[in-house]
Amino acid sequence: MAHAYTPGLKVLHESKVKKDRILPLKGDVLVEKDALVTPDDIVARTHLPGNVQMLNVANTLNIDPTDVKDVMLKQLGDELKKGDMMAETKGLFGLFKSNVVAPIDCTLESISPITGQVVLRDAPIPVEIDAYMRGTVSEVIPEEGVVIEADAVFIQGIFGIGGESRGELAILTDSRDDELTVDMIKPEHAGKVLVGGSFLSLAAYKKALGMKVAGVVVGGFNYFDLEEILGYTLGVAITGSEDLVTSLVLTEGYGEIRMGSRTFDLLKRHSGKFTSINGATQIRAGVIRPEIVIPLAPEDLKGDAHVAKVNEGIQAGSLVRVIRAPYFGRIGTVVSLPAPLHKMESETMVRVAEIKIDDQIMTIPRANLEMVETD
Repeated sequence: MAHAYTPGLKVLHESKVKKDRILPLKGDVLVEKDALVTPDDIVARTHLPGNVQMLNVANTLNIDPTDVKDVMLKQLGDELKKGDMMAETKGLFGLFKSNVVAPIDCTLESISPITGQVVLRDAPIPVEIDAYMRGTVSEVIPEEGVVIEADAVFIQGIFGIGGESRGELAILTDSRDDELTVDMIKPEHAGKVLVGGSFLSLAAYKKALGMKVAGVVVGGFNYFDLEEILGYTLGVAITGSEDLVTSLVLTEGYGEIRMGSRTFDLLKRHSGKFTSINGATQIRAGVIRPEIVIPLAPEDLKGDAHVAKVNEGIQAGSLVRVIRAPYFGRIGTVVSLPAPLHKMESETMVRVAEIKIDDQIMTIPRANLEMVETD
């Protein structure tokens, strides 16, 4: 059977979701294998080395660099509080002494007899990794972190901003065609993940930020409004490190695009449940998609959890999304994958697929398609 290899998005009603929760450098793992965890549980902890500050003691005391060690009142490895005296000259007949105090809370790391400088290091910076989602610790990686596993609804978006967030899922629009407007966002939505339909305006997103909403999931957003939010023009789409209270996940793309029916219906079905989302996006080698994860209770499980398989690509019957104009965001079903090259309006010869969208058969380049993985 003919098929075409293509990236795809997942919209799964029940899936085995695994999340690596790894420290940036070796530290302590705080949970054991098979432990049940909630999103806010700290599963691993470490400390990053503090920043370094140089202080030229020789210049400050007007002495030779080789004499610095003789006037130091503290030893290597000693901890100092801001204002603590760390070096003092003997003065003349015990008078007219000069001294140097610690400018910060720090540790004395080194003393150079060549430059006369001492190296002071800030206190270590604590780093804690939480579980992100409710689940079970399926694997412990000593000194590094854990793998959390859960049976969950798993939905991937096209683009997002903001990192990890979580909260109760609240559906604010009646239809996937409706815009999530400013007046729909209220103080009681603080800490929740809001779901709209086709669009979210810049004004509405700013109100969500002001109300400290945990996250927003909608079909589309204005690309040019991202610069005002981020403070810079988004080039290559690598996001997730933004310091934003409200993460944003777009399921369809830029502009006013109604949310896919499968996605909207699935989110609506789980309204009120605790949800974890991540707006991190990377559109390049090692693609990262924004995601929505809704862990399921045992009574919600149907026993048909999706198991990820090697992507066999688009085939006849595959559900696909068009990712370029003029049908950007439209979803349809593959009718056939003609083998011969097809001549486009641009005179280029490309491989195409025949797609059924809203009872119409359209011929679209395969490179303009993305498979939607459902269950």
